[in-house]
Amino acid sequence: MIPNVLSIAGSDPGGGAGIQADLKTFAALRCHGLSVITALTAQNTQGVFDFSVVPTDFVAAQIDALYADIEIKAVKIGMTASLAIVEMLGERLARYQPPAVVLDPVLAASSGASLATGEIAESMVAHLAPRVTLVTPNLIEAAYLAKMPMPERLTDMQKIAGRIHELGFAAVLVKGGHRAAAGCDDVLFDGSSFRILTMPRVPTRNTHGTGCTLSAAIAANLAQGLDLVPAIEAAKLYLQGALEAADALNVGHGPGPLNHFHRFW
Repeated sequence: MIPNVLSIAGSDPGGGAGIQADLKTFAALRCHGLSVITALTAQNTQGVFDFSVVPTDFVAAQIDALYADIEIKAVKIGMTASLAIVEMLGERLARYQPPAVVLDPVLAASSGASLATGEIAESMVAHLAPRVTLVTPNLIEAAYLAKMPMPERLTDMQKIAGRIHELGFAAVLVKGGHRAAAGCDDVLFDGSSFRILTMPRVPTRNTHGTGCTLSAAIAANLAQGLDLVPAIEAAKLYLQGALEAADALNVGHGPGPLNHFHRFW
């Protein structure tokens, strides 16, 4: 059977990140995508201009409606938008206990625009960490979560991944795409050992939504029954292909979206 995978995230009207990127990723990896929208954004490839948070009760109502009717194999959480939503998500994860949860702690857009209010990072640690299978921060988000300086070297990434694990996350994937390096090195720590996962850097400006796409792909692979490490490795291969084919798209004047359906078009 085709597994159902839920994305809890914000909406990107440009189709590059958030709910739109997640649903395309789920479909490309042979899963049926479900969505719960936490925020509406006014953005394009050149930046985020405004966003509006969905009322917490309505976010909860979306989740409850889905779980009353549909078997969900995995959950991906992206933009949470408010402290109240984070707290509610912690309660709903405890209630419904999905088999796999991937948290992409979206705290700001790549352009630097804030996509969160209040002490979101601290709230994620308090309310979501015990319920999450994997957290996938980039370098900036890792620094927020760990309350440490942004890592610059691989050894720094290992240290900060260990600290985030100590805060209660079962497994941590610190993404190194923002480092000034020839390759893109990610550090995975599962509480017992470190893995360095490396991919060549792709020379394209169309990188909008890479973090959303990677976390959604991991969730889809977990829903398909893969263990954590193979799920991450397969997700990185999918992301690499989407980046390599991204220049076939012509969306906007800034960093555009990935080519999520590169395997089919």
